[in-house]
Amino acid sequence: MGTVDAIILAAVVAVLVVAIRRFVGTATGTRDCCSGAKRQGAKKFKNVKIADTDKSHYPYAADFSVKGMSCENCVDNVTRALDSVDGTWATVSLEQGRARVLSKKPIDADAYRRAVSEAGYRLV
Repeated sequence: MGTVDAIILAAVVAVLVVAIRRFVGTATGTRDCCSGAKRQGAKKFKNVKIADTDKSHYPYAADFSVKGMSCENCVDNVTRALDSVDGTWATVSLEQGRARVLSKKPIDADAYRRAVSEAGYRLV
């Protein structure tokens, strides 16, 4: 194997190591899905299946601005975080940077802020 071949092989291995590290970090929630930056303390929320999708059963509603989202994966993370609050059904829009929360209980903005913050985003 020549010197050029060894350099090319080393470059390919380096790229693979970086790619695998980013993939694993993103999959486990320790790295941001878009930038690959390390996320400090970001919690991965389980997907909550909303069984009751009758809007008339949710007498309370609020709209929030969400900061830090940059892709549909971010939207999914924020939606799961909001839906984790008991009695909540949330829809999140990346284009508008907003979350619409429907709730069966009076709106507790602090609970939503905490959940979204734990996911690594900011609710304004």
